[in-house]
Amino acid sequence: MQAKITRIANIVIITTLSVAALYFAAPLLIPIVLAALLAMLLVTVSNRLEKMGIGRALASLIPILLFVCTIVLLGLILSWQINRLAEDFAETRAVITARIDSVREWISDTFGIHLDVQKKMLQEQEKEASTWAGSLFFSFINAVSSLAINAVLVIIYTYLLIFYRSHLKTFILHIVPKDKKQQADTIIHKSVTISGRYLIGLFNMVAVLWVMYSIGFTLVGLEGAIFFAIICGILEIVPFFGNFVGNLIAIFSVLAQGGDGRMVLGILFVYLTVQFLQTYILEPLVVGQQVNINPLFTIMALVAGELLWGIAGMALAIPVIGIVKIICDHIPALQPWGVLLGPAKTKKDKTSLLRVFGKRHRSK
Repeated sequence: MQAKITRIANIVIITTLSVAALYFAAPLLIPIVLAALLAMLLVTVSNRLEKMGIGRALASLIPILLFVCTIVLLGLILSWQINRLAEDFAETRAVITARIDSVREWISDTFGIHLDVQKKMLQEQEKEASTWAGSLFFSFINAVSSLAINAVLVIIYTYLLIFYRSHLKTFILHIVPKDKKQQADTIIHKSVTISGRYLIGLFNMVAVLWVMYSIGFTLVGLEGAIFFAIICGILEIVPFFGNFVGNLIAIFSVLAQGGDGRMVLGILFVYLTVQFLQTYILEPLVVGQQVNINPLFTIMALVAGELLWGIAGMALAIPVIGIVKIICDHIPALQPWGVLLGPAKTKKDKTSLLRVFGKRHRSK
């Protein structure tokens, strides 16, 4: 009994220390974990380049340069869309001012607060807001500087992880007992392969979402449709919440541009349609079952990731817990945890549209 209590106490202490270490070491660990995931994504390209006779140093650098060029191209498209929105800012500002004036008149008629009194209250708020805006500006500069530094670190870490991948694998195999080396090698290979496939599928799905949202928002009449489509697609990296937040931004933009209820309903229709296609067609077809996690633990991982590492933690939560599941599936003592993290086996799993269509096609 005493030994069991001691074991439980040790588990609690180790878990608490691990969580504390993850929280306080976030500035160090976030770039490393993100670089590790990018390395898993780009290592396939590096391997193919090496088979073509290119040296490891250059073969490790080329996929990173291609990835950086893709990000720069995406940034140029976003800046182009922002410039277009800025050209229409005067008209949008006039619409917002008119709406604010109507709200002020409604407050005056409903609550009896005269317009002059409201004006004085707004002037006092503006004085406080000017001080707050100054501190916000410096916070923004600090955030941008930190983001730039972390981006450079991620690129450097990614290159080094790809270049020294054999060295790191050898180290891991050396610290594993001899009778567990084959098992460890299998875990490493599957973790890298499945994580890379998952990330490729995720990026492909984001690209498809960009096209679908661009078409939908353009038909609705939203100004800067491509910009908001890109935002919605990028936010899809955070499951469940990202897409919803992106569409809320689009709805607020519609209202700021003077759109009516029909445009708002159009945005909602686009959102629901894309969600339906994404859930029943895109995810099974494009992303597949590479990281198949129970929805309960998916949400728990997202919440835990946000508490520990903020937005970065939410973006990294799914691939990280997917790797944890792979490790659990290949270690006998941890296999029950792998079963727990995986999806429940129910009859409803067989009713996805993709499988139904496949059955009909085979029957024909």
